[in-house]
Amino acid sequence: MPKRLSELQKREILELFKKGSDINDIAKKYRFSNSTIVRQLKILLGNDLYKKYKERKILKDNFDSNFQNKSYSSDVNAVNDVNDVNDVNDVNDVNDDLFFEVIPLTEGVELNIQKEVSTISVNDFEFPNIVYMIVDKKIELETKLLQDYPNWQFLPTEELNRKTIEIYFDLKIAKLFCKKEQKVIKVPNTNVFKIAAPFLLSKGISRIVGDDKLIAL
Repeated sequence: MPKRLSELQKREILELFKKGSDINDIAKKYRFSNSTIVRQLKILLGNDLYKKYKERKILKDNFDSNFQNKSYSSDVNAVNDVNDVNDVNDVNDVNDDLFFEVIPLTEGVELNIQKEVSTISVNDFEFPNIVYMIVDKKIELETKLLQDYPNWQFLPTEELNRKTIEIYFDLKIAKLFCKKEQKVIKVPNTNVFKIAAPFLLSKGISRIVGDDKLIAL
């Protein structure tokens, strides 16, 4: 039988792709073909969202490449200019006009790729009309520490020790991460999170994780 991606691998691949990892690198790491990785990402994200992440990565790669090329070219020109100066026996004799600051190329490039470090208040966050949650068979909420999410590891230790619940904006993604002993429930009125905030806080839950959003109760 052909080898299949495990649920853990699917989640890891999704996180790597969203962080900007190259499809070739992901395929090599998990020993699957590029087409398998792409097909899985399209299933997880949907075609439209997959294209958005792909376009964002292309923009970032182009920016990095253009910046490196411009920096290298400027450095070479500066060295050539210095070599053309006659009787330069000391660094102090070099005219300051030979050196100039390289201005990064930013026009038309999306620089806000890294997610915001600050959280969003539950009262300020605009929830979609419907979200999904994973619960056990007794309808108990699944809670995790923020440190359990790889894409939030850059936060301070104090923040990573906070207890969270997770919401999903896409039913397919929710079902993907739902284990056999769990089930996905639909939350048709998302105002419930604002109403239930005091209760959740009393249980030690102070954050809601939703895709690339971190919501403070």
